[in-house]
Amino acid sequence: MQARSSDSALRHWDFTLLDMLAMQLSFILSHSLLMHEGFIYFNPVCRMQAMIFFSAQMALGLHSDSYDHVFSRDNFAEFTKLLVNILEIWLLGGVFIFMNQLPFSLVETSFVSLTYINLAFFFRIWNKRRHLRKGLPVRKTFVVTTRSQVRPVVRKIRQSVSEANYQVEGLLLLDDDTDGLEDLHVPVFKISDEELLDDISHWWIDDVILVLEEDMKYPRQLMEAFLVMGITVHTSLSVLDEIPYSAVDVQELGEYKVLTNSIKFVSNRASILKRMVDILAGIAGVCATGLIFLFVAPVIYIKSPGPIFFAQPRIGQNGRVFKMYKFRSMYMDAEKRKAELMAKNKLQSDLMFKLDDDPRIIGSEKKGKDGKPKGIGNFIRNTSLDEFPQFYNVLKGEMSLVGTRPPTVDEWIHYDPHHRVRMSAKPGITGMWQVSGRSEITDFEEVVALDQYYIEHWSIWLDLKIIAKTVMVVLKHEGAV
Repeated sequence: MQARSSDSALRHWDFTLLDMLAMQLSFILSHSLLMHEGFIYFNPVCRMQAMIFFSAQMALGLHSDSYDHVFSRDNFAEFTKLLVNILEIWLLGGVFIFMNQLPFSLVETSFVSLTYINLAFFFRIWNKRRHLRKGLPVRKTFVVTTRSQVRPVVRKIRQSVSEANYQVEGLLLLDDDTDGLEDLHVPVFKISDEELLDDISHWWIDDVILVLEEDMKYPRQLMEAFLVMGITVHTSLSVLDEIPYSAVDVQELGEYKVLTNSIKFVSNRASILKRMVDILAGIAGVCATGLIFLFVAPVIYIKSPGPIFFAQPRIGQNGRVFKMYKFRSMYMDAEKRKAELMAKNKLQSDLMFKLDDDPRIIGSEKKGKDGKPKGIGNFIRNTSLDEFPQFYNVLKGEMSLVGTRPPTVDEWIHYDPHHRVRMSAKPGITGMWQVSGRSEITDFEEVVALDQYYIEHWSIWLDLKIIAKTVMVVLKHEGAV
């Protein structure tokens, strides 16, 4: 029997309990430091808030990857995990409090957060050291492979440190070439050994790891014999190691069991968290859009009579087409004039269009003392006010707060196959390109590289860093987001 790797919260139940203890101690200490009367659990409001966040912590913990590879993480990585963890807890608990209009104290929440991070960090480091002192659980492993693969396989297994200390107890070589392996200090068997299975059946063996070379036939009868013994069998497909995006998952597709490759796998918990952030941001953004409309709509209409909002077909995740909304910052004939201006495209490419002084922008004919255009269209673009209607797209689920910028249909049809990777994620209002010197980047391949990096390394923590950088870019007027 083998526990699934996704059940990390249950597998590391002691870490889970210590985190829950740290949360409740944080509420008790913060309650005392803020001089509230009585014990926290005797106060109905404080007790309700403590139980809400306890429930949020427990719900997230049961579906959490917070403890995956916990023994191989350094202190900085552990602290980062805790920051994400507390953000998730407050976000889930905060949504419940907001929806039910319950009392909420920002000061107390801040005290609890700081106390929890420190207590939980101390508990986790102490618990890790306790486990490492007494030694990680040992898993006895039997390796089935070929002579050419055996040394790298043994080295990788011995270097693995996660939830268990893997020990190679024996080697079985499918090509019967066993000479010169004495330095590995483990028994080596040939596939032709008649007593092989009878001998192994009396060993302490937790796992069998099968590593095949490309085009080798799967040793079905041998693997069935191990399974009959109740030994867990892991099959490595070495050919997948050569694929650029080798993130692999085992899934069911209809009645088929398939190995699924993708540039990035995201857990359901992380997807839900990102969507929750998008919904909260979408609600706030749509409200802000309504306020901005009251001020910019009359000026836009006076300068260029026509619709206040501009809706344009854009390409979303995996090629889906959707209508993206913006405050109209260009004259009504802007799309027709784009073809005439392509020769002046700053990016020198049909894959993306950008001009420093775009004459299609409303009021751009008006120049300041520095010679730069000072029209209303330039103002709302430089301050990124034109982007606010996209929060409606975020609320609908067509876009995300952070992602890759969606191309137009005309740009999409000129994409080479490797450019398509940037649309394997949901497009966003801001992203890596926008906060990495957007105005200075003129090579589309560099844009693709930034977007690919974002997708491959995505995390809630990376989204938060991009959002913080976006705010700084906008405040410093370093280019429209």
